[in-house]
Amino acid sequence: MNRGIAVGLSLPIALVLLGSGRADAGSSTPAVAVAPPATPVIVGDSVPASSVERSVSDALAAIAPHVTRSSHPDALRLAFVAYFRYRDAHPERVRKPYLYYVDYGLDNRTARGYVFDMEAQTVLEGPFNVAHGRGSSRGRDGVPTSFSNRAGSNATSLGLYLTQETYSFSGRSGGRRYTSVGLRLAGLSDGFNDAARRRGVVTHGAPYVSARDAGRSEGCPAMEQARARRLLPMIANGALVFLYSPHDPHWLGTGPWIRGATQTS
Repeated sequence: MNRGIAVGLSLPIALVLLGSGRADAGSSTPAVAVAPPATPVIVGDSVPASSVERSVSDALAAIAPHVTRSSHPDALRLAFVAYFRYRDAHPERVRKPYLYYVDYGLDNRTARGYVFDMEAQTVLEGPFNVAHGRGSSRGRDGVPTSFSNRAGSNATSLGLYLTQETYSFSGRSGGRRYTSVGLRLAGLSDGFNDAARRRGVVTHGAPYVSARDAGRSEGCPAMEQARARRLLPMIANGALVFLYSPHDPHWLGTGPWIRGATQTS
């Protein structure tokens, strides 16, 4: 779904076929005509078009000064590269202008989550605490360093996601039952997070996330319950989520929607 498609001068019209998100009950396209360009380009995530580069540059100038901590100089830029590449390739699927961004290069006692309004180029909310999967770190506290797309790993999966439907649920934490709201996610980074629906990886409110720190989940980027009730319905059904870490070289080098965009600084 994420591979680049070469468009040359010999084609009078190029049709970019748009896929559909994975859905199952376990944890929820028309062709677009493209006029022939003056020079061959790549449509997809392999090479950013000049329009994507301009959008990324503008978003960084407006938003980066308001991001208080970052684990790597390239973190926020890669989030914006993935956002604009996907939005430009699949505009009909990105129905809301929001990006939920988590920097998992930071530890779980550091506020590392944001929601950006990419149209207004503002920070809608954040920074706030976000949980990572217990399969991604050895102890409760610290920086996650292991990531997986495998069922049963209880690990965080890096990459780009599309938000889908919200739902209410009840769960247990520390032996106590709680109720909250969840938001299902479709993984868009094939091989890295595309098993999210099957694994039941969602974003949701949880009592083990507070204003002080975040506990560990089963792979979900969980947030405080009051924040989830406020934010998740707003970003449901057509916003994007980007989970970043500088600690997975394979994903940084080959991950869909960021491939070829990683810098070494």
